[in-house]
This record gives sequence, structure tokens and C-alpha cells, in this order.
Amino acid sequence: MAVQPGGEESLIKVVRMLPPDEAGKVLAWAQQLADLGGDRRVDWSDSRSDDDLREATLASLERFEKQEREAR
Repeated sequence: MAVQPGGEESLIKVVRMLPPDEAGKVLAWAQQLADLGGDRRVDWSDSRSDDDLREATLASLERFEKQEREAR
């Protein structure tokens, strides 16, 4: 998973402030996410456009409808 430079630096700073056992947990979790993400880029932005929100809402509704159909 490719990480944007600014986001990576920010993450490293936060992890360094954690107690060693908690930092280990965060790093293990980050590795799991990286493995799941493959070569996809990480979007470190904390804001979303209206289009992003519409897309996420549509995807959520489609997943819900699929689950409902499968439950019948």
C-alpha cells in the first residue's frame, strides 16, 4: 500500500508518543491494513467532497440491500 509522505510522517510521530506495548499494537494493525490494501494508495485527507459522500452512501445502501436479499 503506497502511503502519502505527509501522512506517513504524521503517523510515525503519533506512534512514537505511545507506550511501547500500544505502539506495537498499532504497528501490527497498520501492517494488517497494508496487507489488505495491497498496492492501493492511502488517502490521508480527513475531509470528503459531496461526491465522496454520495458514493459512500450509495455503496452502503447497495451492501444493505444485498444483505437483505440474501437473508430472505
